[in-house]
Amino acid sequence: MKRKFSLSALCSVLVLGMTLAAANVSDAASAAEISRDAKAALQKLYAKSPPAKALGEKATAILVFPGITKGGLIVGGQYGEGALMKRGRTTGYYNTVSVSYGLQAGVQKYGYALFFMSESALTYLDRSDGWELGTGPSIVVVDVGASGGITTTTAKSDVYAFFFDQKGLMAGLGLQGTKITKINK
Repeated sequence: MKRKFSLSALCSVLVLGMTLAAANVSDAASAAEISRDAKAALQKLYAKSPPAKALGEKATAILVFPGITKGGLIVGGQYGEGALMKRGRTTGYYNTVSVSYGLQAGVQKYGYALFFMSESALTYLDRSDGWELGTGPSIVVVDVGASGGITTTTAKSDVYAFFFDQKGLMAGLGLQGTKITKINK
């Protein structure tokens, strides 16, 4: 029992250290760098996924996190910063943070974009003091490879999430337990 606790405590310290290191690197990014990276990531997503581009043309706003670092060994964490865009212009900056516990090991870097399809979903993001995904507007996670069945006429959810640029060795992607908070840049 004592050994399990020590291993868990060590893992927690390692994950916290990785998350803080990622946060420090991200803090160094200026507003201009985050905007530039978010726009470039969105253009790459559009090139790979015509349905994402079609949704982007109809979306009220798009929140793009171009580089999220996720790591863990039993205890895991992730951190990244992104830009909220309306009609191609950056209107705000946000971070995404999560901590998880379970059977996991590895380090991964990826990005995701949230397409807000209604003004009410966007208002919820702005009014919440940190939006915990899984509460509030409904989110549909779209697999870029299988997104051919989504069109702007069949898209009826409040928010669509597209993951992209996955690199590294870590099993599984998800938004469960993720919190998005507005930041000042």
